[in-house]
Amino acid sequence: MTHALALPVLSSAGNLDAYIQTANRYPLLSESEETRLAERFRNEGDVEAARQLVLSHLRLVISIARGYLGYGLPHADLIQEGNIGLMKAVKRFDPTRGVRLVSFAMHWIKAEIHEYILKNWRLVKVATTKAQRKLFFNLRSLKNDYEGVDTLSASQATEVASRLGVKPEEVVEMETRLSGRDLALEGSPEDGEDSFAPIDYLADSRYEPTRMLEYKAQSELASDGLQAALAGLDERSRRIIEARWLHDGEAATLHELAAEFGVSAERIRQIESKALQKMRGLLAA
Repeated sequence: MTHALALPVLSSAGNLDAYIQTANRYPLLSESEETRLAERFRNEGDVEAARQLVLSHLRLVISIARGYLGYGLPHADLIQEGNIGLMKAVKRFDPTRGVRLVSFAMHWIKAEIHEYILKNWRLVKVATTKAQRKLFFNLRSLKNDYEGVDTLSASQATEVASRLGVKPEEVVEMETRLSGRDLALEGSPEDGEDSFAPIDYLADSRYEPTRMLEYKAQSELASDGLQAALAGLDERSRRIIEARWLHDGEAATLHELAAEFGVSAERIRQIESKALQKMRGLLAA
């Protein structure tokens, strides 16, 4: 279904505003309209019905993706990943269960964005276990409950651990990894007409993550071992890794590289993933 649907093109960060404006122009669906379209897709395989369901919820993806801007990844890429989650949700949506698509889709959109963030942060291994992943996406927002607290006390760490179902020492460990590096972000202007704005984000958009982790990643990427690993890649893979990871300014988006090589953004992501996997093997050798 992801290849059959014709969606608005998000080719680079440069046209992000135009994309958002286009997404906001698609009308919201009433419950009866949503049910009718979902039934057409489930019972008849009507791709146009699925397309209308996706288009009417693009603004939801934009709102959720904005909640993860603090992780240093391009907004356009986060939206693309969220759109993949939205299409998966539409494919699995059952209108007979009495749940609106907006509620059902939020899980799939966030799951896809979470996986993308973790995949791109894996070089520094900030969250490698299930408990660490839960902490990675929740600790910052939970700390906001303790106003004026920079570092959790032992009792506060125990309380957070209880709320998340993890061990207190895991809370302390993750806080150590992420603490002392929060920088206030300027709030992004609202898209307007955000009827689907989600609540209880797992990430706090008011803060961007760790400069220290970025410096560590850049240091690793500048090492002699990495240069040798880069030399083991083909020219296209090396160009993609350099544009995404070894950049002086802003990282190139998947869409920008897709336009450069004349392939899809998904293909660029596959090449990047395989190249990183190969490099990790060479660096570990």
